[in-house]
Amino acid sequence: MIEVTGLRKTFGGVVAVEDVTFSAPDGRITGLLGPNGAGKTTTLRVVSGMLQPDRGEARIDDVDVLADPSAGRARLGLLPDARGLYPRLTARENIRYYGELYGLRGKALGKRIDELIEMLELGHVADRAATGFSQGERMKVAIARALVHDPPNVILDEPTNGLDVMSIRSLRAFLVRLREEGRCVLFSSHVMQEVSALCDAIVIIAKGQVVASGTEEELKVQTGAETMEDVFVAAATEEAP
Repeated sequence: MIEVTGLRKTFGGVVAVEDVTFSAPDGRITGLLGPNGAGKTTTLRVVSGMLQPDRGEARIDDVDVLADPSAGRARLGLLPDARGLYPRLTARENIRYYGELYGLRGKALGKRIDELIEMLELGHVADRAATGFSQGERMKVAIARALVHDPPNVILDEPTNGLDVMSIRSLRAFLVRLREEGRCVLFSSHVMQEVSALCDAIVIIAKGQVVASGTEEELKVQTGAETMEDVFVAAATEEAP
């Protein structure tokens, strides 16, 4: 479970997020929906221990991320917006490197890598250098790296950027699988159809603040809107749909 309470972060006097509060439970997909620059990435970077907030709290499975970022990261798989792979390493070597960073070694690591390669259908590129991989292949390797230590919580920041339709479908199916395994899945997006198709709960962020949260149906009732697009406009601008 991921919990964020009263989060505030500024950059040079510019407020990026202000009093952001929400929770993402286990066995659910929670979406952060908002336009570019709304504060989604800043929020996720604080949760993952990459940024220190000005105030507020972020917890992963009751671990205070700000007080013990290493313990928090051990329970978290992170797919950041930048999915850079080491181009001269094979897919398998990229995954192994991250596994070793998490302290995995030997046969246990090899078995986990084989499981992820099969799960993500990476067998055809497993032993090829990452140079020249398609966006979909790069995304799958990045997911494998994020999951190599078998974390109970997974964060994905704009995961479908640059992907084709088939890769997006594959990613959606994989996220559903993570949910069925009981993991907490939290991902950010500015694509309303994507959030609508996947999420059990939606948190709408605009101008650095949470302006609405709930299930899709609850948000429609709250705003009187009939579509997620109208929900977002109503919540983000406080205008009737």
